[in-house]
Amino acid sequence: MLYNGSVTSCPGKYCITVREGEIAAEAGLCVVIPCSFTTASSFTPKHLLWNKCEPLKLKCANPVLIFHSNKNVTVQAGFKKRVSLLEPDVRLKNCRIIINDLTESDSGSYQLRVEGVNNGKADGFTFSQKVNISVKGTKSLTQKPTVGIPPLTEGQQTTLSCTAPGLCSGSDPEITWTWRGAGEKDSHITGNITAVKTENLTSVTRRHSSTLTFNPSAEHHGTDVTCKVRFTNNITTEETETLIVTYMKKPVISGNTAVKEGDVLRLTCSGDSFPPSRVTWTKLPIKNVLHNVSGAATLLISNVTAECSGQYVCTAEQRITNVTTAAEVTVTCK
Repeated sequence: MLYNGSVTSCPGKYCITVREGEIAAEAGLCVVIPCSFTTASSFTPKHLLWNKCEPLKLKCANPVLIFHSNKNVTVQAGFKKRVSLLEPDVRLKNCRIIINDLTESDSGSYQLRVEGVNNGKADGFTFSQKVNISVKGTKSLTQKPTVGIPPLTEGQQTTLSCTAPGLCSGSDPEITWTWRGAGEKDSHITGNITAVKTENLTSVTRRHSSTLTFNPSAEHHGTDVTCKVRFTNNITTEETETLIVTYMKKPVISGNTAVKEGDVLRLTCSGDSFPPSRVTWTKLPIKNVLHNVSGAATLLISNVTAECSGQYVCTAEQRITNVTTAAEVTVTCK
């Protein structure tokens, strides 16, 4: 089995293929060491062992046992239950492991040993090729959660989702939601927040997520929603998205509706909506469009006469929805 950027070392009849160069990882997440091996035809593998070596040493002096496929064998306490073999059937000669809940101290070199039977006798072989891992030990991850936001419409219940980075099988992270509106302080968003959901993808990989269900309104438009994920050792990462809500409020008419003959009639209709609505003026009973502007419209009639009296209707249209409001205009003699 070959990997991108892999290197194969074959001392004698025993070969190992691992990732070439250093594997970079982040504290709080996990790392997978790609690995496969072959042996002499007379050798039957029974158990796989992984040791952690002192850094920058050619030979693995004072190895620390971090994994043994025989669960009855005691491994170094700091790695207990943190290391798993991705393929438990040793006969397939797949030696990939995953190390969960990484800490900066996990940086170093790792070496594989295979134990089994050779021509009917117990035997073992330690591969000299080592795998180097570098764990970045900051309190804030560079990997971000994935926030899923469907199209939002006022009054229609919706569900946001947040998926933690990494597919690790270690400790479950904590996921929290907060929001910030214009000029507001952080607070927990009003809605139904689910507990962290863990989805088992394989025997050793999991996906962690949380959902937030609420009824969006015009007040939510432009609000920043933040999903924060907290891993072991207080290592955090977060992602912020701005909510875009489709809404349309009843248009508002401003201006003086009582004017005298010869004066100017000026009425402004404003439609608060997103996206901006199409605003039109009509005078009843004749459906005569007087003005039409996106988002707002000003009706301007100079030198008004008595015939200008009557009901003026402002209509805000957005896609297949429209909302109207009316004003009664009275023109009196001077």
